[in-house]
Amino acid sequence: MANIDPLNGKLIVVTGGSGFLGNYVAQALLQRGARLRIASRNPKQAFHLQPLANLGQLQFASCDITDEQHVAAVVQGADAVVNLAGSFDGDLHELMGRGAGQLAQAAKTAGVNAFVHVSAIGADAASETDYAQAKALGEALVAEAFPKATILRPSLIFGKDDFFINMFAGLIRIMPVLPVFGPDAKLQPVYVDDCAEAVAVALADPGKHGGKTYELGGPEQLTMMNLHQRIADAERRERTFVPMPDFVSGLFAAMPLTPMSSDQWNLLKTGNVVSGNAKGFKQLGIEPKPLDLFLGKWMNRYRKHGRFTMPAKA
Repeated sequence: MANIDPLNGKLIVVTGGSGFLGNYVAQALLQRGARLRIASRNPKQAFHLQPLANLGQLQFASCDITDEQHVAAVVQGADAVVNLAGSFDGDLHELMGRGAGQLAQAAKTAGVNAFVHVSAIGADAASETDYAQAKALGEALVAEAFPKATILRPSLIFGKDDFFINMFAGLIRIMPVLPVFGPDAKLQPVYVDDCAEAVAVALADPGKHGGKTYELGGPEQLTMMNLHQRIADAERRERTFVPMPDFVSGLFAAMPLTPMSSDQWNLLKTGNVVSGNAKGFKQLGIEPKPLDLFLGKWMNRYRKHGRFTMPAKA
């Protein structure tokens, strides 16, 4: 007799579940037979998941995790909660800090068995960025309210439909010469499916993973300059990349209507790699996949002739 997945039939609430990562977390949990309640300010953005679920396996709820009544209602009857809510805009301390703690407290009060909180590498109460401060506050408040919560800290998450890789791919397609901000900044890109699987593994065995923090980084570290070159190579385009001094990058990020905020720039220049002092994918039993495994295929749509484009000459 086949083993039944421990998440099969369990009701899992996924707050912030209509976003990029939420889409993949939902798929990983649905495949395990879990019942999902996708909770976000814009749950309609997750309606595309409906064909992937069986009848009664998926429900949606409008929820603002900064609203105490909202979170108390949305966690009722749940076996587990996953918090993915995050942003670079608005009151970050309220959303990713106090909101996360409030959700954890509501989950504890409701008798939820497992709680996974997705934070970020670089969460630091002493950081000069609001984002890192808010992430650190969220971790502290979640741990205080729900001591057996699992905290996941991913590096830069990549996927076919991510914003980061595709933003640069679009710029490289149209610009023969491109400035590179933070050219020596180190990243450790992590595949979105691997992050989603980490959430599922933590939920499936809260006795083993509860109360622990895991840093999730891909199998290799890249600089921003190297990342740009790899994208150009995958597009089969010859491009010139110009490294930008930090003070120029800082001025650019401070300008309105730019694709990078000052917080994002400050996070980028400090790097985004695992510390080496925390548990990671190995302890979760997951072998992370490298960016190059997917990049060539994903960049088809950015090539001059799509998948029929010939390799660039050496």
